[in-house]
Amino acid sequence: MIARCFCRSMLLSLSLMLLAPLAVAQEACLHLTATGNPEYPPYLWRDPQNPQQLIGANADLLKHLGEQLGVQINVIYGGPWSRAQEEVRTGQIDLMAGYFMTQARQQVVDFITPAFLHTPSVVWVRQEAAFTYSGWADLKGHNGGTLVSNSHGQQFDDYAKTNLTLEAVPSARQAFEKLLHKRNDFLIYEQYPGMALVRTLGVDGELKVLAPPVSSEGLYLAMSRASPCNTAAFQARLATAMKAIVDGPLPEALVKRNLERWKLQH
Repeated sequence: MIARCFCRSMLLSLSLMLLAPLAVAQEACLHLTATGNPEYPPYLWRDPQNPQQLIGANADLLKHLGEQLGVQINVIYGGPWSRAQEEVRTGQIDLMAGYFMTQARQQVVDFITPAFLHTPSVVWVRQEAAFTYSGWADLKGHNGGTLVSNSHGQQFDDYAKTNLTLEAVPSARQAFEKLLHKRNDFLIYEQYPGMALVRTLGVDGELKVLAPPVSSEGLYLAMSRASPCNTAAFQARLATAMKAIVDGPLPEALVKRNLERWKLQH
């Protein structure tokens, strides 16, 4: 009888020991961190009042998503774009607030579908040095610029790797300055963030966008494979809530609202 009670007591103690870390993990997953490209207005940029936080359309959307799920999503500055991606890859930050889907990225993060916004990537050139352009092949023979670890969609990335000369730098500001200083003939960068940065630099009249865009890619929420909160059940909850948001007018409304917000700040 004593032995039986002792065994039950041991089993109960063991069960409590196993359940305790699970309870802690569940509590921790009520508070998630997210990051993204900090030079990406109107989607994301550093808060002038609190530079360790990111604000913008993507940040507002993730906060709304968190409210729908009953969790807090804190959108923080994770460093320059290349470092922010590394922070998510290693699980130091749980979520990427806006990511183009590529084969390489699918190996280290789980993409939550559907995409919550789409953004075109375009060819930026100096006004006086514009060249004939109607498609990717017209970029051959010109020295181009891009950002470290940036993507413009799997198809264009594959084409550029084989056919184009693209020099990568860490920041968008540096990339535009290289173009302005004639160290590149063109720059591949997203249209709206580029427009915002060009206005900030005061060089609207010196640069132009060539049509058509090289790509138009979806911005996805992505979750680190190394995040302790990444479970199939939580991914399913994120996907269901995201679909409900995307089916409504909120994403585009947030872009318009944050375009005005950016203009007022700059």
